[in-house]
Amino acid sequence: MDKLLIHGGRRLEGEIAIAGAKNAALPELCAALLVGAPVRLANVPRLQDVATTLKLLRTMGARAERVDTASADAGDEVVIDATGPIVPEAPYELVKTMRASILVLGPLLARFGRAVVSLPGGCAIGSRPVDQHIKGLQAMGADIVVEHGNIVAKAARLHGARITTDMVTVTGTENLMMAAALADGETVLENAAQEPEVTDLAEMLIAMGARIEGQGTHRIRIQGVTALHAPAVPHRIIPDRIETGTFLCAVAAAGGNVLLRGARADHLDAVIDKLRESGASVTAVDGGLRVAMHQRPKAVSFRTSEYPAFPTDMQAQFMAVNCVAEGAAKVSETIFENRFMHVNELLRLGAQIEVDGHTALVQGVERLSGASVMATDLRASASLVIAGLVADGATTVDRIYHLDRGYDRMEAKLRQLGAHIERVS
Repeated sequence: MDKLLIHGGRRLEGEIAIAGAKNAALPELCAALLVGAPVRLANVPRLQDVATTLKLLRTMGARAERVDTASADAGDEVVIDATGPIVPEAPYELVKTMRASILVLGPLLARFGRAVVSLPGGCAIGSRPVDQHIKGLQAMGADIVVEHGNIVAKAARLHGARITTDMVTVTGTENLMMAAALADGETVLENAAQEPEVTDLAEMLIAMGARIEGQGTHRIRIQGVTALHAPAVPHRIIPDRIETGTFLCAVAAAGGNVLLRGARADHLDAVIDKLRESGASVTAVDGGLRVAMHQRPKAVSFRTSEYPAFPTDMQAQFMAVNCVAEGAAKVSETIFENRFMHVNELLRLGAQIEVDGHTALVQGVERLSGASVMATDLRASASLVIAGLVADGATTVDRIYHLDRGYDRMEAKLRQLGAHIERVS
């Protein structure tokens, strides 16, 4: 099993490219099931979750593969061709490794009139129920039962409906939006997720002939059409705002001056505001974002919430910055009930953190001390890497298969910036 070995204490200097967004790539790969023609996506990140999605699509009968591009600027391209016979079933063997597999439910039901999708099962960071997906599809006329661990759904054709979810759900919004694109009549999604990844999916669907408006707001309207088509040009996936935020935090903690090529400031307003409070300089420049930190960071309190507020996916990374900051900060987690699992590992590195329910009080220390730590989930992995970059001596991060789910060659990019980090078996 691979690990990361980090020798801390080096400032980060130089430039790297930000990969395409994982949380946009996954639903957009699934959206290709809506059409019987080859769909091309550009700027697709090389991540374990993407590989799992491609494998799932192939299991159902689609062609799903990376292709060579004539231009390096186009980024990695993937073609999905669901023209041939499709078996609309997502087996547990694949779904259990990635909860986002639930995103095939809406497209399969809308295009083929039936779907059998295994329930995703547990999640380390907390409950992520799929009941809102089921509730919305039932409102659109689907007949759904849960039996033998599977969601079994049928519908001759879905019809439009007004759907108000009980909570803001990103994958729920995406699943229902994809299903509604081929439904009969108008669907209105109330309490919709506003994340940039939802907007990017809507833009892809519009390029496929869908009629959608309101994306990026809490109310999305979809006027169903009888058929969609492949986009005329490859849809380019937006840059990954969480990868961007992670490298911003790495520079804020370790110090340095770095250009993040392709990064977008408008997707990270809440995080950038907090980084500026900590003393970092973050500036939008031609082609990306430049971040510089020339002092010890100041501790900054924050509270996670739905977009456009501070993202839960950045909580662990920013906590790592606070661990070496001047002063004390309060971190409140409102999205997932178990998202402080990285705290015990940060304590092994010498951090001073007290957890009370959904709140953590972080007292910054001047130095962390290298040790062996274990990743518990995707974003926790990133926080431990950041902590290792500023710890004295050697830090070993185990179970980095979590990291590979959401970061495209993270250790290689950090080496480009001068970090002493390597992958070891």
